[in-house]
Amino acid sequence: MSQVYRVTAQYYQHFDADFTRDVPEEGFGGWKQATVELAASHTAVAVMHAWDCGTEEKYPGWHRAVPYIPRSAEICWRVFPELLAAVRRSQVPLFHVVGGGDYYKSLPGYLRTKELAGPDPKPPEAIPSDRARDHLLSFKQEHVHPGVHNIPDIDRGFARIDFAPEARPIGDEPIAENSHQLLAMCREREINHLIYAGFAVDGCLLVSPGGMVDMQRHGVLCSIIRDATTAIESRETARAQLAKEVALWRVALLFGFVFDSRDLVQALNAGPENPGAEE
Repeated sequence: MSQVYRVTAQYYQHFDADFTRDVPEEGFGGWKQATVELAASHTAVAVMHAWDCGTEEKYPGWHRAVPYIPRSAEICWRVFPELLAAVRRSQVPLFHVVGGGDYYKSLPGYLRTKELAGPDPKPPEAIPSDRARDHLLSFKQEHVHPGVHNIPDIDRGFARIDFAPEARPIGDEPIAENSHQLLAMCREREINHLIYAGFAVDGCLLVSPGGMVDMQRHGVLCSIIRDATTAIESRETARAQLAKEVALWRVALLFGFVFDSRDLVQALNAGPENPGAEE
C-alpha cells in the first residue's frame, strides 16, 4: 500500500439545516478541520496560471480589468518559494498547468507531455452565431468586461506573458496546456488527487482547460491551497475578499479539501508514513 502524508485539511460540514432558525443554513456545522492522509504515489500539486503579468505602469488597462494581478504576484513571492521547494523535496510530483501564450512551448516538460498525450481530441461542436448573439457579446465586452479601452493593454500583456519567476518549472517538470494533456500526466503517474495552487480559484482553476470541473469528470479529486490562490472579486466583495471565501466553500463542498500551505509544507517535510502507523 502507498505511503501517506498526514496533513491537516479543512472541510465544510454542509448539514444539518435547522428549520427552527430564521435562517436554516445557520444550523450547518461550517468550517472544520481534520488530519487526512494523502497517498504519496497518487497525489500531485498542480500550479495553474501563475503568470508574470507585468506591472500596472506597463499594462494599466490589464490591471484595471484584472485587479487581482497584484494579489497574485504577492502570493507568488510570499507563498510559492517555500511551498514549491517542499513539494520538490517530497515524493509528490509538481505539475504545471499553463495557457495564454507560447511561453512554455519550448520547455522539455511540455514537449514530453505533448508527445505522451498525443493529438488533442476534436473540440466540442459549436452552435453557429448570428447578429443578435454577436451584438450581445460585444455589449458584454464593452459594458461588463473587460471594457474596450482596456483591450489593447490586455493584448500587449498576453503577447509577452510568462511564468511568474517563483513558479517557473525546473528541469523537465511536467507541463500541460489542457485537460487532455493533464489527464495523460495523471494516468502515467497514477495520480488521482490534484492539489491546486494558482489563479484564480473562482475562474481559471474551476473552468479553464486543466481545471477542476474537467478533471473531476475523469475521477480526479481536486483540492486547493487556501493561501496559494486568490479570487475574482466584485465591487461588493473585494474589501473582505468574500468571493474567495465562497469559492473555497464551493471547492470544499463540490470537489475536494482546502489546505493551508504551512500545513502541507510541514507534512511534506516530515515525510511519508505507512498507513495505520502510530502518529
